[in-house]
Amino acid sequence: MNPTFKKVHLEIQRGMKLSRCRKCGCMRGTLENLRASLPLLKMKDAKDLFQSVNEWLEQLEPQAYPCFGCKYCIPPEAMTILTTKYPSLASSTLSSCEIKISDNSWPPVEGEYTVLDQAAPVAVSTLASVKLEEKLAKLKPAGLCIVGKTETENIGIDKIVKNIISNPVINFLIVTGKDTEGHQSGKTLLALLKKGVDKGMRIIGSKGRRPILKNVTHQDVNAFRKQIRIEDMIGCEDTKAITKKIKELSQMAPPAKAVSSCGCSCECDSQPLAQTSISIPIIKPAATIPAIAVKKYGKAVKLDKAGYFVIIPSKKDGNILVEHYSYDNKLLRKIESKNSRDIYFTIIENNWVTELSHAAYLGKELARAELSINKGFKFVQDGA
Repeated sequence: MNPTFKKVHLEIQRGMKLSRCRKCGCMRGTLENLRASLPLLKMKDAKDLFQSVNEWLEQLEPQAYPCFGCKYCIPPEAMTILTTKYPSLASSTLSSCEIKISDNSWPPVEGEYTVLDQAAPVAVSTLASVKLEEKLAKLKPAGLCIVGKTETENIGIDKIVKNIISNPVINFLIVTGKDTEGHQSGKTLLALLKKGVDKGMRIIGSKGRRPILKNVTHQDVNAFRKQIRIEDMIGCEDTKAITKKIKELSQMAPPAKAVSSCGCSCECDSQPLAQTSISIPIIKPAATIPAIAVKKYGKAVKLDKAGYFVIIPSKKDGNILVEHYSYDNKLLRKIESKNSRDIYFTIIENNWVTELSHAAYLGKELARAELSINKGFKFVQDGA
């Protein structure tokens, strides 16, 4: 066997022996990318590896987390070995799946963040420091528009780009908090601003595991790089230092231009963005939710080939947003409602879930998401 293919095979085989790898999104994404790209190489070794990939995919356990956070992540490292030797494979699985922009509210793309003042010029990413986000939101420093975490170097950055370019008032992005060692979302943001992306939408110069943007366009990236200045405070969790920097940057911002109510810079209307304050959810008695008995299976649950779901309860309007992704992290659709039961049945009726175990998991998590809004606690989605 060709030395490159042999090394890739041995690396992934080593990972498949580990339980944490078999239920990790890193392994799943790598295998899906290999299955899509290997047929491009008309070689016997590629065909042999392709056969092994299909066998490994059958052995995967239900995904429990997008990334386990290993210092050395076996699957993407194996993929890097292959794409270094055969660069054409790096972008072979990419496709354009642009996130739809809401015309009625800002930010247009939902996520785990807090909006304080739409007319303010500074945005803050706290990277993997969730508690830092909460502290800054409570402090409400003048000049801060939006604050939230960014844990991944692909979908997380997709959302930052879309939300920022839809609000031309934002001129500065502070990147602070702890960076994830493997994903390196903070350093990837810095690389994006400095060097942009290549033809395959891979962020140039990023050492993250999968720094490929699938939900934005080259035009979006160019607009982002022209609009924003990034302040590198990676590693800092000192709220005093961060609020001082927010004040300093806000004083440097040019006068706000009139923008439309949808957040774009076109002349849909001449009204400037209205200043808003942080939305505090009203605590209400918990809604009555039917108890569903969950059967314990004696064997591993089958992988749902239809993809996975990310559940995001909104503090702003009480809605629950569910994003449906393929296993190569491409956004397929968004479902939104104030009622978790309506979302659940919408997913079932449209056959967007194909395994009963996955349906049961969704029911549980959607109920928890609805309770988090009613009771005011922070929702963190459990692994499957």
